[in-house]
Amino acid sequence: MRASRILSILLLLQTRGRMTARELAEKLEVSVRTIYRDVESLHAAGVPLYGDAGPSGGYQLLDCYRTRLTGLTGDEAESLFLSGLPGPAAELGLGAVVTAAQLKLMAAMPAELRDRAGRIQERFHLDAPAWYRDRDPLPHLQAVADAVWNQRVLEVRYKSWKGEVTRRLEPYGLVLKAGRWYVVAQSGTGVRTYRVWQILHLHALDELFERPDDFDLAAHWQRYLADFEARLRKGEAVVRLSPRGLERLHDLMTPGVVAAARDTAGPPDAEGWTTVTLPIESVGHALGEFLKLDVDVEVLEPAELRARMADTARVLAERYLSRTSP
Repeated sequence: MRASRILSILLLLQTRGRMTARELAEKLEVSVRTIYRDVESLHAAGVPLYGDAGPSGGYQLLDCYRTRLTGLTGDEAESLFLSGLPGPAAELGLGAVVTAAQLKLMAAMPAELRDRAGRIQERFHLDAPAWYRDRDPLPHLQAVADAVWNQRVLEVRYKSWKGEVTRRLEPYGLVLKAGRWYVVAQSGTGVRTYRVWQILHLHALDELFERPDDFDLAAHWQRYLADFEARLRKGEAVVRLSPRGLERLHDLMTPGVVAAARDTAGPPDAEGWTTVTLPIESVGHALGEFLKLDVDVEVLEPAELRARMADTARVLAERYLSRTSP
């Protein structure tokens, strides 16, 4: 365990440059005192590591020092080949680069690890997009990625729900969610999220921007998702679900709705149906969502939504019963 942690310290300093003892401790989930002891061990082993005191200080390796690719476990070697998604890499223009990197990694591995990593590629294929959905057309993805990497300001014409708008973006990062690319960017007075395929025109300016040192893309995205779900679901509906309806929720509804059904479900009634309270965006939106469940749902509240469901069912019944099939 300690040997693995010391190697992690070495690799972190090699890849990130200067880091403080507190930053290392937080990253490795240990105490600062433990980091001090591990650094002393690295010194004793002859690793050219030095530290500076003060607010801008930290530990750093001499520029000439590099570790070799050693110490990989079998599970770690396998996970490296699971993490490379060929589809998204190709969309970013990095398909050939990923392939070359994997070949070099394979060449550097011992024979046993090469065999295990090879079996991963033969037996597992990761396909990120959801079912029944084509990939977005992405003519501007590589230009956005280049701007993210080089911290270049973008001027874009964007298709929003209000119509076409022009925005000045300082792109902080790209996120792939369910096969769809989003760019997280500073625009105006806040950090906002834009779907890449809705960018109609893009112009990279000569102007550069400073990316905030404390901006954490993964943490921001998790906050964005939580806030989006909270804003989206402003009301509630009480519904009865058949056993089949409960199962179909996982395929047809968002994780927030599925979690609400799990948390509010009471015991099944005499017919085997379960009453749950689910968050909804609006009556109109909920109507379409619940119709996906067909005959496996009954809306109890609110009264307006129950009436809309009844009216829809009545119209459909009249339409199908009034005509004979050809």
